Amino acid sequence: MINFPYILTVSSEKGGVGKTTLATNLAIYLKAMQEDLPVTIISFDNHFTVDHMFQLKGQKLVGSVEDLLNGTRGADLLHQGQYGVSYIPSSNNLPELYHGFKGPMALCRMVAESGISGIIVLDTRPDLNILTQNALYAADRVLIPVKDMPSLENCKHIFALFDQRGIDKKSLALIPCLIDNRIKYDGLFKDQRTLLRAFAINRGYRCMDIYISKSPKVESLNTNPDGKIYPILSHARETEVHSQFTELARDILTSYHQTSEPRAYLYYQWQTEQQIRKKEAFLARLEGVLSHCVICGALHEDEGSKGFYFETSDRISRGFLHSDCFTGMLCSILYDLNPDSDLYQLSLQVIRESAGASIAVFRPFLEQNGQQRLLFQQVSQNGSPLLERELSLDGFFEGVFDGIRDRLFLLLNESMTNYDGSLRSGWLAVHPVDEKRPEQILQDASYRKIQELHRMMSGILQ
Repeated sequence: MINFPYILTVSSEKGGVGKTTLATNLAIYLKAMQEDLPVTIISFDNHFTVDHMFQLKGQKLVGSVEDLLNGTRGADLLHQGQYGVSYIPSSNNLPELYHGFKGPMALCRMVAESGISGIIVLDTRPDLNILTQNALYAADRVLIPVKDMPSLENCKHIFALFDQRGIDKKSLALIPCLIDNRIKYDGLFKDQRTLLRAFAINRGYRCMDIYISKSPKVESLNTNPDGKIYPILSHARETEVHSQFTELARDILTSYHQTSEPRAYLYYQWQTEQQIRKKEAFLARLEGVLSHCVICGALHEDEGSKGFYFETSDRISRGFLHSDCFTGMLCSILYDLNPDSDLYQLSLQVIRESAGASIAVFRPFLEQNGQQRLLFQQVSQNGSPLLERELSLDGFFEGVFDGIRDRLFLLLNESMTNYDGSLRSGWLAVHPVDEKRPEQILQDASYRKIQELHRMMSGILQ
């Protein structure tokens, strides 16, 4: 049985709002309140506070968050830290990896496949870079600390991101932090917390009743002569902040136990369904592939001989061609050479190289006088024209072989003829494939490129 973690992301574009203090101490409280619950904290910031707070004395660090983002399984990078909280060591090389996050759910996939269970607390940078966005989208719950109007104003960008992606915003919640209870106002809003909460609700944001007070005692836990970072749970139990963290941790645990299907599981389920769909589509494409080379008629028993894949524009006919059959055919029709001639063998190597780096397109067409001819083109992998030549189809319908166009006629006859012997409209494209793994061209990613190229060629050839 695969265990999927519940993700709690702490995020704010505004620095100095208590984001890291909230993330690190909340992890400790969660573990203390349920000792059998695995709690892991991961930081995408580069200040190494998580490492300073949780690293055990003399502990050897192996791997980092950078390795996680490069594909290493998360469970293999976990370090048992102080207070029973696990962590993955931080890294300051993360900006170099941002370009690899092309989609919004990359981190969700990593978490789903991480092998980490329980609760993962994600501490993010004070900006909305692609990694922070991924941490937001992967979360079952997002805590956004706000302490003043500027930090409240910045929240709109997080909510806008969810709107742009069409993601339900119910996971987002503001929590007033570093609230100075000594500040009082005249009028309806008596204090900072009430004022911030009222403004948040007015903007359509969900704001928690729980809040975290400003405390000189708590501030001293991060800056002291010992050079250590102490947790609120053990060093500030007498403060109001301790009871506030207890209440917040209890609220998170309730949410965790009520979430039967965390976001990581839902993503895993969706990904599994996608893989099944891709496999079914691949098998359907594979089912329609001819079992023999249409040029020589031989069955594809030798996998290494499949050097090219052909498909007609109407997708009625598709299959693989032997490398020697197709390159030999090109050599004959392009240079008008009989396979028995000396020049044929000399030209064959040139043809092999050009055919292996381009797509060949065959398009029958009628001239004004009613004569059938064939337009042959070689295009690059992105569709740019490389070579174009018109070929005669004299003798094709009569079944006449001249030793030069024999293989071409066999290819057209099996792939593009109707039941009455006439040629269908449209065209035939031949793509080079990896002889060791020819069927890979029918996998979703590769086949999608073929479809894109065919759509582009359809527009050019019309």
